[in-house]
Amino acid sequence: MEQLEPDKQKLILKEYGKNVQRLVDHITGIEDREKRTASAYTAIEIIKQLNPSLKQENDQKLWDDLYIMSDFKLDVDSPFPMPEKELLGKKPDPIGYPKGEIKFKHYGRNIEKLIENAIDIENDEEQEAAIIFIGQLMRSFHSTWNRDNFDDGIILDDIKTLSKGKLHIDLEKVKENGLFESNTRRDFKLPLQVEHTHKNKRPHNNKRRSNNHNKKRRN
Repeated sequence: MEQLEPDKQKLILKEYGKNVQRLVDHITGIEDREKRTASAYTAIEIIKQLNPSLKQENDQKLWDDLYIMSDFKLDVDSPFPMPEKELLGKKPDPIGYPKGEIKFKHYGRNIEKLIENAIDIENDEEQEAAIIFIGQLMRSFHSTWNRDNFDDGIILDDIKTLSKGKLHIDLEKVKENGLFESNTRRDFKLPLQVEHTHKNKRPHNNKRRSNNHNKKRRN
């Protein structure tokens, strides 16, 4: 039992097993640098063969694990630099969350960012197109929270509030053209010319059918 204790202590990465650990220890002790490097490359291929799932891994991870199993003592000409020992087991830095309150939580912060970008647009037509796009998004978000007593004027007022009065579009224009309605909800109508031609073609085809039907009866 006493002979097994050192092996347990030397098993640095358990997922590779004792045999791979012993192989790394042997490679680390090779005096000739070229042979040591060649043996390290061979060890990487052996690890891939023993663990087929690792073939999908990035080679850099395998080389990093090789250095870790050697306790950062392996000195070879590898395609990747040795990772810093101090970074091993270090906790990641905390993720910074955006500060500041959201004016309208049901819209989210991304809408506020879109409005900030729309304010910076100098071209009037492009800015109006941005307002319409933002209005469509805000309408879809708003409808999930409050489907009753909905009006485009609410969306327009919220845009004015969030933009501090810098973005504006005529409310009547929005209502008449359904500008804040998304394409999936808007009821499209055929253009007048196309609709007119379709109306003219239908009775013409019916007449042909009725004439042919009458001819068959006469015969």
